[in-house]
Amino acid sequence: MNVCKRMTVAAACLAAATGALAQDGARDYPNKPVRWVVPFTPGASNDIIARLMGAKLGEAWGQQFIIDNRPGAGGAVGAETVAKASPDGYTLLLANPGPSVNTPLLLKSSLYRVGDFMPIVFIGYAPLIILTNPSFPVRNPRELIDYAKANPGKLNWGSSGNGSSLHIGLALLQAATGIKVQHVPYKGSGPAITDLIAGQIQAMHTTTVSAESQIKAGRVRVVGVASAKRVSLLPDVPTLAESGIKDAEAIVWFGMSGPPGLPRAIVDKLNREVNKALTLPDVKQRLDQLGLEVQGGTPQEFAAFIRNEAAKVSRLIKAGLLHAE
Repeated sequence: MNVCKRMTVAAACLAAATGALAQDGARDYPNKPVRWVVPFTPGASNDIIARLMGAKLGEAWGQQFIIDNRPGAGGAVGAETVAKASPDGYTLLLANPGPSVNTPLLLKSSLYRVGDFMPIVFIGYAPLIILTNPSFPVRNPRELIDYAKANPGKLNWGSSGNGSSLHIGLALLQAATGIKVQHVPYKGSGPAITDLIAGQIQAMHTTTVSAESQIKAGRVRVVGVASAKRVSLLPDVPTLAESGIKDAEAIVWFGMSGPPGLPRAIVDKLNREVNKALTLPDVKQRLDQLGLEVQGGTPQEFAAFIRNEAAKVSRLIKAGLLHAE
């Protein structure tokens, strides 16, 4: 046997052995606590979802899913931890648009890329809604766009920060309609909603959960839903699409990802168990309360969704509506 043939046989044996080890690891997985990194502070939707799903996974497998809150840099601190973790299934990421897509595309000095994660499962998404101050003279999406076009650059539109999901929602609306507004970034949606109520800004995107108490109290007005269909919590509020505004759908999404190189057998095992948990009545009820549209599906479907979201953000950057910093 010549040297090349011996090297080929050795490589094949090594690959077979590696595959067998991965299968054995998946068969026993998990045999110790799993760390699920939430790249934001406790109490937010990301954290609630991870704790809910983590508890169900822990019950199913008899191993604790430890929720590890690692906020900082818009989620990049926690996400980087997972991107550089050992691909053994014991360090996972609660994925959402900020750290998973927006940060690596919008930060010139990002320490990881969109592709530096293994997509496992799409948990669900929350459509963004558009709020205005109640004294602002618009009541639906069409009137809002007409006002913005009649007053270019004079409408102050808040967000939870540059490159945030709320900012992406505004950029998508601008791309779809051609409106020119003054973007006012805040450090979170809470301060933006406070200034909206005070009249310092006139409009903003957010989620129903973030603004629920203010909506019920009448301190803000919901004028539109940035999704393909109306949301059950706001059945009387029209969508942008039905108001004649196309391609401006905007959501905040949540999923589970792992480090690159995570064995397919472990990916599939996690995917199956999360999909199973998403069908449980108590899980569905809690996610409904968060205004979440449950998704589930395969790792491949989640990967395709992330690629599509990344392409969307890249187009907005190319159009000059978002800027890498």
